Amino acid sequence: MVQLLLRPRNSDAMPYPRVICLAGPTGTGKSAAAIALAKEINGVIINADSRQVYRDFPIITAQPGPADKACCPHLLYGFLDSDEPCTAGLWAQKAKDAIETILASGATPIFVGGTGMYMRALFDGIVDIPPVPASIFSQLEKRFHEEGGEILHRELAAADPDYACRIHPNDRQRVIRALGVMQGTGHTFSWWHAHTPPPAPYEVIRLAIGLPLSELTPLLAARIDQMLEAGAMAEAQKAKQRCDRSDAPGWSGIGCAELYRCLAGELTLAQARDLWIKNTRAYAKRQLTWFKADPRLTWFRPNEKAGLLREAKIRLTKTG
Repeated sequence: MVQLLLRPRNSDAMPYPRVICLAGPTGTGKSAAAIALAKEINGVIINADSRQVYRDFPIITAQPGPADKACCPHLLYGFLDSDEPCTAGLWAQKAKDAIETILASGATPIFVGGTGMYMRALFDGIVDIPPVPASIFSQLEKRFHEEGGEILHRELAAADPDYACRIHPNDRQRVIRALGVMQGTGHTFSWWHAHTPPPAPYEVIRLAIGLPLSELTPLLAARIDQMLEAGAMAEAQKAKQRCDRSDAPGWSGIGCAELYRCLAGELTLAQARDLWIKNTRAYAKRQLTWFKADPRLTWFRPNEKAGLLREAKIRLTKTG
């Protein structure tokens, strides 16, 4: 068993505990790799996927099953009802609590998932602006088209001159977003940015699993067919009985949204499947773009599990 070693930040500072972050696009085998790693290093897996927090959709969101959970502890999976929102800030706070519990037990936290914003919120520190009612943005959109960007920009400049000077009056999206946040939260963008939490005090071992999109696409389609065979439609039917709201946060995930439309009679099952595959591919493309922009990640292909485990153990035990 590899022991968790700590490397000092400098000669007169307390050390950073080490945690592992296993990222990458959907369908690349991150969960299996995380389990293999956890078994070798006394690890505890923490979910970092925004869809896997919903308890109604274990099949559709590919949550670990009973056999997986028997191999090692899994945290932050399926802890929310479908009508409960989960912001990056809420998840990050729960993740911090989980880290401290795991480290206190002598184990190693292993984050696994494809929601880059969650990992950034925890490890890099980002502002967590509460949700703003859509009606506020709709009204601002209407005003922008009727009154013009100059008028709305002047309103923004009067309340938040620091942010207003950074954006053009014709930048509709940013002007509306800034005004909407101010109306919906009572604070300006500048105030929120000034209250960005600091990065979490951990040394993060950042690893990723990925494939070119051309290789990943057929694997995603096969995975979705496996979910359908495993009972994804029956799972969606039960979830709809508990929460029959297409706008509920739990139903917004890829796979969930398409099957809801199928159950509502808007799509045939074949159409829902095809749309599910299409949207999953588009999501995987966005994930690849997000994670490839982070130079701190060390990448592996799905068949390079041995190399990934070796790299993780080397970086856990190095002292220099």
